[in-house]
Amino acid sequence: MSPAPDPSPRPPSAPRVPAELRPVGDDEAPEHDDVLREVAVSWTGAGRVDARGVRIVGGRVEQADLAGARLPLLDLEDVVIAGGSLANADLRDATWRRVEVRGARLTGVRLTDARLDEVTFRDCRIDLAALSGARLRRVIFTDCLLRGCDLQDLQGEDLRLESCDLREADLTGARFSRTELQACPLDGVRSLERLRGVGMRWEDVLASAGAFAGHLGIRLTDG
Repeated sequence: MSPAPDPSPRPPSAPRVPAELRPVGDDEAPEHDDVLREVAVSWTGAGRVDARGVRIVGGRVEQADLAGARLPLLDLEDVVIAGGSLANADLRDATWRRVEVRGARLTGVRLTDARLDEVTFRDCRIDLAALSGARLRRVIFTDCLLRGCDLQDLQGEDLRLESCDLREADLTGARFSRTELQACPLDGVRSLERLRGVGMRWEDVLASAGAFAGHLGIRLTDG
């Protein structure tokens, strides 16, 4: 008999970023369908940035202030995003491949219908974000705030969440395969049944017993 398939999520590959990068600042603000290769981006235009279909290949986005920016169809390949803000940015229909995001603020970011393939989020605020209809493959979230996120109809494959706050997230219609949660609070999560088949440690199941009981309508007694 052939061995059973490993249910553990496959980890993402690290971005391949060249050692030498060309600086790109506010004097080179993005325009529609721009393609930027081997660049170190430090835009601070925030809400003034409005460009559709921008593509960055092999680069870094460092301490950029893109809060409220409009960058739909943002295409990132082999990119590191370090610090800065994408809060309330419009990134719908984005496509990301081999991307690492660390220490960034993405509160309220719009990633609806995005395609994220081999992406790592570490120590990020992603609360109140919209990822409805997104497809995530080989994605890791570590030490991230995901409270109140809209994850409706999200498709997650090879997904791992470690020490992430998922309270009050909406999982309506979400689907997961080869997915694991570790030390992730689930209080107030909508449609908890969508976690069927997800891997969790026994101690995490016990810690979330109140959330599961509330979702199932179980009445607790003193006896």
